Amino acid sequence: MKEQFFQCPYCWESISMLVDVSENTQSYIEDCEVCCNPIRLKICVSNNTIIQFEALKY
Repeated sequence: MKEQFFQCPYCWESISMLVDVSENTQSYIEDCEVCCNPIRLKICVSNNTIIQFEALKY
């Protein structure tokens, strides 16, 4: 697990989350901890390193 920081695409608050780096490609929806809007997360991992992380409006 690695910690990833990003901004909510709705309220622009800084958020942190733990990413499971054992999965190469991940895509899921998670609610913002601050404004509760749904965020679409797209994550690509290679060699236990996050190489792409996108937080988009759902």
